[in-house]
Amino acid sequence: MALIRSVFQEELDGVSQSLVDLTNMVSDSIHKATQALISADLKLAEEVITFDERVDYYQHDLDSRIIDIIARQQPVATDLRALVTALRMSADLERMGDLAHHVAKVARLRHPNSAVPNELHATFTQMGSVAEKIARKVGTVIETRNTLLALEVEKDDDEMDSLHREVIGALTSSSWNKGVDSAIDLTLLGRYYERYADHAVSVARRVYFLVTGEYSPA
Repeated sequence: MALIRSVFQEELDGVSQSLVDLTNMVSDSIHKATQALISADLKLAEEVITFDERVDYYQHDLDSRIIDIIARQQPVATDLRALVTALRMSADLERMGDLAHHVAKVARLRHPNSAVPNELHATFTQMGSVAEKIARKVGTVIETRNTLLALEVEKDDDEMDSLHREVIGALTSSSWNKGVDSAIDLTLLGRYYERYADHAVSVARRVYFLVTGEYSPA
């Protein structure tokens, strides 16, 4: 029994490490997508777009492993909750990769120009920085199950929401003169970054619940 439990624990640890790997992948993606967006770097945008297929494959493989573990080990109580939670977290992380992919596609669409006007470069650069910071923090939360750090992710998301409001404010200002196409691009981009952070918060909340059995305070 001890040997069986040891093997099972190794499988659980492997699932956790794969989730951390996914956070690293999607944080790299949003970092590169932001660079591509601001600098109109077509090569970098294409790299992010192509890399999303690898993120998807990794997530699908992880989900298959989790389902296999559940079928073979028939876990109960905390172990079952950990595996079911891992399935949900992997879905959130995969969606974060999709959103970085969407940012890169806007960068590619507007090449050789930047999709972001000069006056909003700083705002979107900061949005990319916050998104990357949140994703990397979530990786640490998954690895350490640190509930205090999980709550910090909620506060980081407030910073992203503030930046998103800055974008909306610029688009609705009477001084906006960049045209409809640009306004649509920026509306979508702002939403992509905001949703990226929301999915990261969802992951952190799931870890908090896994550890405490309680939902994190909103």
